[in-house]
Amino acid sequence: MITELSLKNFKVWKQVEGMRFAPITGFFGTNSSGKTSILQLLLLLKQTVESSDRLQVLNFGDERSAAKLGGFRDVVFRHEHGAALSWKIKWRVDRELEIGNPDAEDTQLFSGSEFQFEAHIKDYRGRLGVKGVRYNFAGHEFSMSRKKGRREAYVLAVQPEDRLRFVRNPGRAWDLPAPVKCYGFPNKVYGYYQNAWLLAQLQHEFERLFSQVMYLGPLREYPGPQYTWAGSQPTDMGQRGEKVIEAILAARDRGMMVSRGRRRPRVTLEQRVPEWLKELGLIHSFLVEAVAPESNIYRLKVQRTASAVPVLITDVSFGVSQILPVIALCYYVPKGSTLVVEQPEIHLHPSVQSGLADVFVDAINTRGIQIIFESHSEHLLRRLQRRIAEQKLAAEHTALYFCDPDEQGFGLKPLEVDLLGNVTNWPKDFFGDEFGEMAAMSRAALQRQQKGGP
Repeated sequence: MITELSLKNFKVWKQVEGMRFAPITGFFGTNSSGKTSILQLLLLLKQTVESSDRLQVLNFGDERSAAKLGGFRDVVFRHEHGAALSWKIKWRVDRELEIGNPDAEDTQLFSGSEFQFEAHIKDYRGRLGVKGVRYNFAGHEFSMSRKKGRREAYVLAVQPEDRLRFVRNPGRAWDLPAPVKCYGFPNKVYGYYQNAWLLAQLQHEFERLFSQVMYLGPLREYPGPQYTWAGSQPTDMGQRGEKVIEAILAARDRGMMVSRGRRRPRVTLEQRVPEWLKELGLIHSFLVEAVAPESNIYRLKVQRTASAVPVLITDVSFGVSQILPVIALCYYVPKGSTLVVEQPEIHLHPSVQSGLADVFVDAINTRGIQIIFESHSEHLLRRLQRRIAEQKLAAEHTALYFCDPDEQGFGLKPLEVDLLGNVTNWPKDFFGDEFGEMAAMSRAALQRQQKGGP
């Protein structure tokens, strides 16, 4: 789980230090307030990790990518020439990483479950390069930094050197080449040094973190009358929720069961998702069925009420197809996954937006996942506040922010939620000027009465 993020010179953000992340992390604000940019940094790192090009420092994306960011100058704050892009990310894993001591059998050299990675990227005369990378683990710092005045020449270091000191192989005193992508150690590190093998484990943890990041975008697919499934096992719902039926069938095929909390029986994904759709007042039940025996073409049929005739999903409320990938994603992904979701409330009735908060609370509590989202929904936020007051959601399990452009640029304001669910530092006109609207309506009514109108 991601626990903290800092960034510098990324898009609209000049600098953000120590942004706390929690199991439920939400960003609210007006349009073009910088909410999406924070999510895009995570997506940029994910698609860089997944890129097959080891020489590509950052994968800024293409038409198929979750984050389509153009190029380095496009993402650097105010497109400043010579500015360096940097970030620092902290995360925690469920099990400790133990690194043994090769000089003392059955003893540990390092162990821990908390990690930190930091990178500084710069444009060197039209060529993107890594200024330096740094991992922190078990109270030690492992870094590669670019030599001053030397192109593609790097030095390796560890601080402090109380438990480990990197030792060169005899006759291998050459400079190190650049890091792999923006986070990895080049293979020559392991050839030049006798004891640098542990760096591969740190790099693996970074890659593992982003392999568990799943993304769902704001513009989801329209429902279709039928779907084709050839036995694929998707990792998520797809960027537009287009793989939701594939995921449901894949879960059925492998007998996947979903936890519903302590002392409650586990159910299938096809049972858990309709339970929520019924709870939210959208439908009574649904069924994914083949159009014919042994066919790989399927239809999603929905019952609005217990006595209603099943109909295709194309014949019910559009909101059902929009929230279906959100709910399915929460219960389909493996434990420990991080979901990045843009506008989960889009096309939903206010009461369903409120209920979506309950889906998030249940998912983090029963499945151990993390949900990071950006939203405009007052109803979603209000329900989270209520669940904190009711002690169904721990206040420390939320990290909620208001993104607000001001005269100095863009500001990130943590919302301080007390144990009673109250936001103690509510920003002015957070969800519009409700009092101002009521006052204006009253003035208009008074003016009409004075003029003798109805």
